[in-house]
Amino acid sequence: MYAATRQTSTLLRPKVWALTLLLATITPTLAFAEGEALSQSNANLLWTLVAAILVMFMQAGFALVEMGFARAKNAGNILMKNLLDFAAGQPAFFLLGFGLMFGQDIGGFIGSSGFILAGNDPTSDAGMWNLTFWFFQSVFAATSATIISGGIAERTKFSAYIIVSVVVSAVIYPISGHWAWGSLWGAGELGKGWLETMGFIDFAGSTVVHSVGGWMALAGAMVLGPRIGKYSPDGKAKAIPGHNIPMAGLGVFILWFGWFGFNPGSTTAVNGAIGYIAVNTSLAGCMGTLGAMIYAWIKHGKPDTSMALNGALAGLVAITAGCYEVSPVGSLVIGFLAGILVVVSLEFIDQVLKIDDPVGASSVHGVCGMFGTIMVGFFAAPGYGSSIGLLYGGGTDLIVTQIIGAAAVFAWAFGAGLILFYLLKVTIGIRVTQEEELKGLDITEHGMESYNGFQIFTNE
Repeated sequence: MYAATRQTSTLLRPKVWALTLLLATITPTLAFAEGEALSQSNANLLWTLVAAILVMFMQAGFALVEMGFARAKNAGNILMKNLLDFAAGQPAFFLLGFGLMFGQDIGGFIGSSGFILAGNDPTSDAGMWNLTFWFFQSVFAATSATIISGGIAERTKFSAYIIVSVVVSAVIYPISGHWAWGSLWGAGELGKGWLETMGFIDFAGSTVVHSVGGWMALAGAMVLGPRIGKYSPDGKAKAIPGHNIPMAGLGVFILWFGWFGFNPGSTTAVNGAIGYIAVNTSLAGCMGTLGAMIYAWIKHGKPDTSMALNGALAGLVAITAGCYEVSPVGSLVIGFLAGILVVVSLEFIDQVLKIDDPVGASSVHGVCGMFGTIMVGFFAAPGYGSSIGLLYGGGTDLIVTQIIGAAAVFAWAFGAGLILFYLLKVTIGIRVTQEEELKGLDITEHGMESYNGFQIFTNE
């Protein structure tokens, strides 16, 4: 028996060595693959978190831009409104907005699950990602809400504004956001909104985020009416200069910096796309600056600083929808045209429509957000995103879809804005008294000055 066993063992030895060698080869490979997947997952989580932090920092940029373009007597009030957009808006988005935006779809129009992240296990890998994704989306909601602040600056009751901010973050922004982005979270295909099903493209939110805030700002400015002294008795628009253009300029640079979280961060993944999205984003901002500066220079004889600053923001807003779809050359064209458009729009709304928007929020974010969204239908380039625009032989279907999407969000945000502001007007009131407006909202609404001992009480 020993001899037979020994002979069998001898015969099996090559097979055992072969099996051992095979296992020795496969095991490190499997371990490497598992480790690589884990590394990619952790990298995605870290990148999304960092991008969210960059977007949160944009709150500081918005506050500085709006304060700089407003008068000194209202700077603290604007700071408080931007602070409350985040401090009140983020809990509202947690309690209600996130579920309406990313929960399981009902009829293509609204989400129905995920409220307060119910059932989420924070100790699991999926649970950790859910928390990170929620945080990233919450700062987008705050961005949409804070855009409204500048359009209704210098004459709005602070108490009424808090209600507006909470309603936008909890209901208005999430519902239209669901139409275009509903499947981005756990519900997947079951979360798809009607615009997403149509093939609507808004990668990082020219329409979903910026236009919602811009159209709400326009509605609010219409219901509120212009600031005292803005229009002469014959209806001619009078300039009311901001008190600190360097402050506004610093705000624009901070916003530009934060946009590298806003657009590349919308991948929510670390891959090669983040590089070219950053390129497109910055090129459009540059060309928006040049477009606004050159157009204003030709028309008015001087390269106006405030127009150039708004041009930078206009280019950044416009490219946000197509930053993943267009080529760098396309981003140059879109940014430059947006820079020209924002100047035309600012003057048209101010002088023709006679709607007083102190910082141009409706033009920068509403008009240029819609413009950039539609331009995806022309400039979506082969080899970049998933669609091909008209200029590359893609036909007109995508243009039609983009127009439908941008128009639908306009109707929703502007219409909801008119209703909300009107309801506040006939209930608690939305506008301060004439005396309070003349003294400034820092003193009358908050009992303090932003610049102690510097206040001057005039009608300006």
